[in-house]
Order: sequence, then structure tokens, then C-alpha cells
Amino acid sequence: MATFLCTTLPTDDLGLLTRSLPIARELRARGHRVTFSSPAPAPRRLVSEAGFDNLLPAHPLYDLLGGEQSLGGLLAYLRSGRWRGRHRSLAGLLAELLPALPLRRAPPSDDVWSMDHAGALLGMQTPGFVRAHCRALAEVVAGAAPDVVVDFWNPFAVAAARAAGKPVVSVLQADAHPGGRGFVWWKPPPSPPPPSPAAAVSRVLAELGLPGVARLEELCPGDLTLVVGSPETDPLPAGTPATWVGFLLWEQEGARLPASVEALGRERPLVWVYSGTPRYGFGGRALDSAVVIEACIQALGGEPLDVVLTTGHHRLPPELPPLPENFAHLPYLPGLAMAARADLLVHHGGYGSCQTGLHAGKPAVILPTYSERESNARRLEALGAAARVEVRTHRGRKSVDAAALRAAVHRVLATPGYAARARALGDSLRALGGAARAADLIEAFAVAHRRPAA
Repeated sequence: MATFLCTTLPTDDLGLLTRSLPIARELRARGHRVTFSSPAPAPRRLVSEAGFDNLLPAHPLYDLLGGEQSLGGLLAYLRSGRWRGRHRSLAGLLAELLPALPLRRAPPSDDVWSMDHAGALLGMQTPGFVRAHCRALAEVVAGAAPDVVVDFWNPFAVAAARAAGKPVVSVLQADAHPGGRGFVWWKPPPSPPPPSPAAAVSRVLAELGLPGVARLEELCPGDLTLVVGSPETDPLPAGTPATWVGFLLWEQEGARLPASVEALGRERPLVWVYSGTPRYGFGGRALDSAVVIEACIQALGGEPLDVVLTTGHHRLPPELPPLPENFAHLPYLPGLAMAARADLLVHHGGYGSCQTGLHAGKPAVILPTYSERESNARRLEALGAAARVEVRTHRGRKSVDAAALRAAVHRVLATPGYAARARALGDSLRALGGAARAADLIEAFAVAHRRPAA
């Protein structure tokens, strides 16, 4: 039996859980011990429901996850008193927290060009911020004592694992691999290049006894690198040391839709709208997907459609207008079951959402709310399985042409070729083996890197 620690980027959405939980379940079923470190509120809930232990990094930065990461959010956290359970005094809390605040960020940008640029936007140009995350993850790695760290897009965890001498398996999408083309591959690169956190990250890596990096992506590959999707959906240069594993999607065994949802779509098309996380609470509004909900209310309200809206265990933003009569909102539904039941998916372009539609053989209309999601949307659009509707950004505010969205929804529903391409792509991804194949590779890697007993 081997011990595995699964680490994910600490964002408050479910995308990385959809690919980590299937592998974890497969490894657990084979008798291995699997522990998570996925500290944000929505992922914590999913990990708990799946029955896995979840080690939360002991740093006040992680206490702030899920709240508004601003001065106002910090003051609200301090007034709440929630910090008293984990910190001895207010002075001790502030002494640990203040040097770690991500005060140096790249200027807001409509385009997020790469993982490196995303890191700069999220505060990784601040050495104290990077240092705090790496140290907190180092404590998690030490406490879990894994034979292998299986990472899902968390460069801090990879650095902590390497500093501890732990073998690393990375599970990535191609756009986050240093051999990939980044998030915005359809435009010429900007001049000058966008800000990078490489200097601050390299400074902390040197403190850990590790070599520096020229780009944040260089921290992502593991000693074994698995890529979700296929060479068709997630291209990398020939000869890249990576193995594609197809679908990695999560659903609790025996999950069912409520009767109220099953009753919909009997007399008219059923459209599933998934917004992703409406408000992230950090990094400005660059990642927020509330515009998906707002646009769908405008475009699909009163249309001859049944619309089911889910928000990934998040509440609806209070500033949105009331939902139309043909809408039903449930914070969370089992995604594979919902996709199978729907005629069409409308979503924000998250990687898991794209894979969920292909798995069910259902077409999509995608409103990409962030550059990485636009990359996903453009690939599916080019492959004939989705239509893409532009999300415009002006002075930080996102908007969608409601008429264009309405037309795209009706066009895709009326054109069988979209669904046919989704089914064909789903078949090709399914043939790559998914979580079972990934677990085979990870098991073999663990055996090859097993340390002799002392």
C-alpha cells in the first residue's frame, strides 16, 4: 500500500476536484491511502462528501479563502473572531499574515496570457506571499508523509514536495504545461511581455534549495506528468514527456437528479446553465462568472426552454435580477447526470464543464469568462462541438450580447452536427482510459520510486 497526498490550487471552485477525486477514488479502491489538501470552502465540501481526509494549511491566508480578499474582507475576518481558534493572539496573527499579503500584483488586464501572467495577477510577485504558501504546504507534506504527491495545478505544493524530496505526479491541462501555447494562443504575443512572478518565485525556491524558474509553468510538470483530454483537445509539441488520459470527471456513485429536475424538458428543450463561481473574492473580477447568469437571464428568460441553473455550491449574487419563470436554480447538481439529462449546456468555459459535455455527448454554448476558458472554448468551437459567444470586458465589467447568445442557443439546438461531434470526441477521450488509466500509471510510478525501508 502506498500513501498519496493530492494537492490542488486553492481556488474556491470545483474544476480541479472534478479531475482529482476520480483518481483518488480509484487509488483508494485499490487499497492505497489517499489524503487531500484542498482548502477552499466549496472544494472542502466535495472532499468531505467523498469521504477523504483533507489537511488544511495552517496559515491565516487560508482562513481568508472564500471571503473578499481585500482590506474590507480582512477587517470583516478580524471582527468575526474566527481566527481565535487557530491563532494565539491578534498580534501573532497579524505578524504572520501581514508579510504574506499579496500587495504586489500585476495591473488588471482583459487578457490573461499564461499561467505565469495569472500568477502575477494573483499576487505571486510578492515574495512573502509565495513564501507563506510554500511553507504552509511544506507543513502539510511533512504531516501527511506521502510516498508520492499527486498535484493538480498548485505550484506551491510542487515546490514544497520537491524541497522535501518527495516524488511528484502532476495532472495538468496542456495550456498550463511549459510546452503548451499558454492561454491566449490565437493572438500575437504582447510587447513588452506581461508581468511575471518568476523573480519572486525563484527567490523563494532558492531559500528552499531549489533551482529558479523563468516562468511559473516550469514548476508544473512532475516526475510523471499526466494530461487531461487528448492530443486533439489538448495539443502539446511532439515528444513532450506527458501522457494523455482522457476524461477525469467526478460524480458520487449512485448520484441522482431530484424529481423536480427530472420532470423538466419533456415538452421542450432542457438547457443546463452552469456559471462556475459567480464571485471569487480576489484578483479583482477577472475570474468571476456572474456574467453567465446575467446574460442567460436576459437571453433565455421567457424562451420556449426549460433552464436549470447551477452555481457550484455558491449562492446567487444579490445584485442579479429575479430569475425568470422558466428557470430553476439549484446550487449544486451531479454534473454527469445533469449533462446526460440536458439537451444543451451553457457554461463559462471551465475545463471540467467542457469535458462534462463531451462525456455526455452534448453540445455547448460557451461564454468564456477568462482567457484560459476562452482557450477551451475556441478548441471545442474549432472541433465542431460548441458555439462560442464573446464576453466583452470594458473597464473591468463583463457583458454579453443577449441577442447573440439567444441565437447561438437556438442554432446549436437546431443543428444535429454539434451533438454528433460532441459524441465523437467523447468516444475518443473515453478510449484513453480516464481515472483507471491514470491510477495504473501512478501506481507503477509509486512502485518505481518506493524507498527501501529503513
